[in-house]
Amino acid sequence: MTLLDLNLPQTAADVHELDRSDVETYYIPGGKVYERFFECPLDYQHPSDGRSVRVFARHIVPVGKEDQMHTLPFLLYLQGGPGFECSLPGSIKSGWYATAVAEGFQLLLLDQRGTGLSSPINADTLASLRLSTEEQVEYVSHFRADSIVRDCEHVRHALCRGRAGAASRKVALLGQSFGGFCITTYLSLFPGSVSRALITGGVPPLVDHPDPVYQATFRHMISRNKQYYEKFPRDVARMHAIIRHLNATDVTLPDGGQLTARRFQQLGISFGRTGGFDSVHQHVLSAASDLEVSGSLSAHTLAAIAAAQSFDANPLYCILHEAIYCQNGNASRWAAHRIREECFADEFEYRWDRIQRRRDPTAPVYFTGEAVFPWMLDDYAELQCLKDVGLGLAEYTGWGQLYDTDVLAANTVPVAGASYYNDMFVDLRMSEHTAQSIAGFRQWITNEFHHNGLAASPRVLRYLFDLLKGDITDL
Repeated sequence: MTLLDLNLPQTAADVHELDRSDVETYYIPGGKVYERFFECPLDYQHPSDGRSVRVFARHIVPVGKEDQMHTLPFLLYLQGGPGFECSLPGSIKSGWYATAVAEGFQLLLLDQRGTGLSSPINADTLASLRLSTEEQVEYVSHFRADSIVRDCEHVRHALCRGRAGAASRKVALLGQSFGGFCITTYLSLFPGSVSRALITGGVPPLVDHPDPVYQATFRHMISRNKQYYEKFPRDVARMHAIIRHLNATDVTLPDGGQLTARRFQQLGISFGRTGGFDSVHQHVLSAASDLEVSGSLSAHTLAAIAAAQSFDANPLYCILHEAIYCQNGNASRWAAHRIREECFADEFEYRWDRIQRRRDPTAPVYFTGEAVFPWMLDDYAELQCLKDVGLGLAEYTGWGQLYDTDVLAANTVPVAGASYYNDMFVDLRMSEHTAQSIAGFRQWITNEFHHNGLAASPRVLRYLFDLLKGDITDL
């Protein structure tokens, strides 16, 4: 006999998460969306200390299958970053969403803790906690992959409660970029919870600190810069004019941040995405045209540049970026900045007086890629308010282990990953080493796509599913 049989009221704990009537729902083409929130411990090592975070997940069920929520398998998507939320898809009838639905899944799109609607980290939310700088550093230290994965387990337990058989309570994982890092942590900590795993552009380097990563990625950026200037040779002179102007002039962006020469170089992060060369060229062309016409940068140009840089809107992408590579007590200590100054200062010089003193002062000024630097805490408006915690995180040595190489070597979860030959975000050779360290890993290496291959073409996820099925055997 149940509470319903006795006409007694059910408590919130009695109602299955999938049966809750207070969850907001609506339809998008191809699916019904359920907006779910979960209360999770801030620190899973001390779950009873009273601190918690709210984790948000968009649950999307294919239209016509709403009554099968308790039986349909889940595909949990882990977004790239760190520090980015999942956007609401306009439709699940196309792209990788349609591929996943065709495979029989319902979807979970997680805002990883610290992003979107999941206890977001920004200047205002940190200030509202009324913590000292040291306490803020400790708080933010709980927003890495190991905690994100444990949040996923919390969500999985809630959504799969009551399913018959262990296999039906497992979830499939799809991770893009940093999401692949999270999957590798998931396979280290909770392999028994995963039915299969698919990684796109995010097979992580198994390192203890970020220095080797930037040794490799700065070299990739040199190659990408050469390709850029081969396509747009006139941008060599344009960039010289822009860098000279930004060294001589204080330029304030619409949000109050400063557009410095070194910040303008960061537009090169787009080189790693489909169409990135063209988008950067438009910024260069617009800025150079402004200088030629009026001697200053227009509001239109400045707004476009600010919109192209996401660090203010997603501050974890800066202050926690290098920490995703830190394990076993190693601090990042601004690895990209150190490697740049020690090994690549000439190629990525932004100070006009030093550019003029180079062996060839007419040589191109190179753009930087996916790298963070301490001066960003001065140049970006939102990051200025997070300067102390950002500096503290760079020196933090309390990082634990993210990957268990022994567990990965004994892996039994079907796993496949796409690695891109020209990926400037995730070094291919490091990814190959990791793939070889995970038992049963099926790696697809291709030069057809850049880092955003998953979003660029539904073929990427289709290919990975076929790899796991054995439909592709000629690798």
